[in-house]
Amino acid sequence: MSIKALIPLLLYISWAVNGLEGTSPNGATPKIAVIGAGSGGASAAFYARKYASESGSKVNITVFERSSYVGGRSTTVNVFSDPLEPVELGASIFVSVNRNLVTAARELGLRTQGAHGKSRSSSKGDSNRDAVGVWDGHNFVFIFDTARSSYWNAAKLIWKYGLAPLWTQRLMKSTVGRFLKMYDAPHFPFESLSDVAETLELSSAAGNTGEQFLELNGINGAFAADIVQASTRVNYAQNLGLIHGLETMVCMATDGPMSIEGGNWHIFDGMLTRAGADVRLNTSVSGIESVKGNGKHGRFLIHSHPAESSTSQQSEHFDAVVLAAPLQFSNITISPAPAHPPDVIPYVSLHVTLFTSPRRLSPAFFDLPADSAVPTVVLTTLSASDAPGSSQNGVGTAGFFSISTLRTVLNPHGGGGADSGIPRTEYLYKVFSPYPLNASFVSTILGAPHPDNLDSIVEGGMETLNDNDIVSWSYHKQWHSYPYLYPRVTFEHLELAPALWYTSGIESFISTMETSSLMGMNIARLLVSNLLGRNEGEGQDQQKQATSSINPESGLELGVNHEGGEDKGSGETVAEL
Repeated sequence: MSIKALIPLLLYISWAVNGLEGTSPNGATPKIAVIGAGSGGASAAFYARKYASESGSKVNITVFERSSYVGGRSTTVNVFSDPLEPVELGASIFVSVNRNLVTAARELGLRTQGAHGKSRSSSKGDSNRDAVGVWDGHNFVFIFDTARSSYWNAAKLIWKYGLAPLWTQRLMKSTVGRFLKMYDAPHFPFESLSDVAETLELSSAAGNTGEQFLELNGINGAFAADIVQASTRVNYAQNLGLIHGLETMVCMATDGPMSIEGGNWHIFDGMLTRAGADVRLNTSVSGIESVKGNGKHGRFLIHSHPAESSTSQQSEHFDAVVLAAPLQFSNITISPAPAHPPDVIPYVSLHVTLFTSPRRLSPAFFDLPADSAVPTVVLTTLSASDAPGSSQNGVGTAGFFSISTLRTVLNPHGGGGADSGIPRTEYLYKVFSPYPLNASFVSTILGAPHPDNLDSIVEGGMETLNDNDIVSWSYHKQWHSYPYLYPRVTFEHLELAPALWYTSGIESFISTMETSSLMGMNIARLLVSNLLGRNEGEGQDQQKQATSSINPESGLELGVNHEGGEDKGSGETVAEL
């Protein structure tokens, strides 16, 4: 037998004798840097540890997060500064079909609850207290009475919209069913999001607007304009003439909504704990420098500094990097420039306003009789006179995307005057809008006069206003919440450069906590295979390379190392988001 023929056997024996422990080029345990501690970053760290452990290997994981908290756009604030009253400021719910989040919550021992946390409470006689209404700026075009059975509401839908609700449900299940195949072999792990979308026949949904995709499948008219569009607006602040069909279908997959007690961020915090990651909060990364060819250290040098100061910069070597945040907002310089830089794409600027009040929403604002109860959740759609469906500024006559009465809370400060200091039950509201709320709007929807100090609803503000009976607490946040989801058929590269991975490209495909987690998991699988099985110095500049094969005896993937894949462009858009 020749020496060449013995090499695979010797390689396998070497790995077995050394406990299958992966090593970086200098013989040390491989070091992975994850930039961003949201869903994508936490999942990348969690699954990198999991896949390395399953291979009998070790990795060191460091997570850099410039914010003071874990969770990214999934975060909570405490009403009246009370830690027993957290409320979601960002990503509020996930659903039963979200495999990664549901599984993680169960494995981490986290308790789930309904979509809005604690039960809503209303005064006696509020017959619509659990209703969801769709308002077009003039009238409620439909009201779901959630106090009644689902059959009742289904019958109401069919009575008004014919069979369109059933056809939409069937189309949603078919589309989401194809997407769910991305979790399993032979599609997982996928090296190209563009390729797997095409293979699973999702390109038609992603490559057309929601309006076009529904029409292609025989669904149009009032149901699409009233109900489907209300869903795309509350979830993504985008109308059917703009958002692509795939995300439109995701908006309709609403079975089993849930959240985590205390905040959904607990999932990602638990993932990072399980990963054994060195989590560095309040730490900004300023640069990713490639040092490929340096045999003593990893192939990247990460430059970081405290988030509030750039004067005390630190530098550290890593073997692989996962960038788990949109590059365009990161202020990170990559040197040299990556072969496949992600596109700069427009993101929605969404204003989220939380406030408490002893007042209910005013029927007069919605042109309802004075003795009517306003639906607890008010979604909006365009009226017949609105025509901004394909425009980014598409809020229309309604002026906001949604108003939700989340629950009742106890104001420990009480009301003003003689009631000061006596705890008072109030309503907690959440509003999604394209602009900051002003005092006139808030006082009008509550049916109250306009107080001067209501203008305290400002960026990052949390002030207790005890001298009036209108608003007692408020918090406002402006998010770059998700991309404008324009139709497209190609998406960002997963590997911007060899061993430099990028999770945020999936946001233009489907932007959810779950899909960010899926991409983090997928990249972790590819990263671990490449990192522990690669052969330094052999074909590093090729987009695809295979350095060894799968050993059928041990089941250990010694490395099919793909450094890129077919170049299909980095996110060519069919229409603007």
